[in-house]
Amino acid sequence: MSFMPTGEPVSSESIGEPIRVLLVDDHPLLRHGLRALLEQVGGAEVVGEAGDGEEAIALVLSLNPDVVVMDLVMPGVTGIEATRTLIDRRPDLGVLVLTMSEDDASVFAALRAGARGYVLKGADGNDFIAAVRAVARGEAVYGPAVARRIRRFLTTGPESGPFPELTQREREILDLLASGKSNAEIARRLFLSQKTVKNHLTSIFAKLQVADRTQAVVRARRAGLGE
Repeated sequence: MSFMPTGEPVSSESIGEPIRVLLVDDHPLLRHGLRALLEQVGGAEVVGEAGDGEEAIALVLSLNPDVVVMDLVMPGVTGIEATRTLIDRRPDLGVLVLTMSEDDASVFAALRAGARGYVLKGADGNDFIAAVRAVARGEAVYGPAVARRIRRFLTTGPESGPFPELTQREREILDLLASGKSNAEIARRLFLSQKTVKNHLTSIFAKLQVADRTQAVVRARRAGLGE
């Protein structure tokens, strides 16, 4: 695990009280296992469970947890949307993403939404507990693979790659387009609507001065995207 101080307020753990955790995942069996792990091994208090983002928002506002363990892909309001809404309303809230997705698009979408941690569901139980405690202390925590992606991004910067005339979001979409993804697949990967993806593609084609997606893919692949 990689832990990074953020300067956020210290949680109730520092004064001897258990960390208050809300679990958000659309699989009840997984939530049951996480509850047992946190309460029996981690010494935390699971104050509630939610099966989707909309329920999570309501429970956070009523239960006031220290940490929200958030899945990304759920029916209805996604984990990204819920995280963005919650951080807007409670900037001090620690959101720890727990997901199967480790692609760059998911990682950076979660970080832009305000998540303080990102851990894969295949992580060791002790690592997961340590991540919950770190997020409650105001630290940022990421698994090794995710931390490498973040370091690479911070080192290279968003404007150092090809096509500097494109926005970061447009480069993400172009990269996925060049890798053979359809509009629907790009929308799911980036947690966008298909209409939004289509609008971004129109802007990309204009900026690159290409007539269609085929020409855009050729230019993108020549520049090393889509690999």
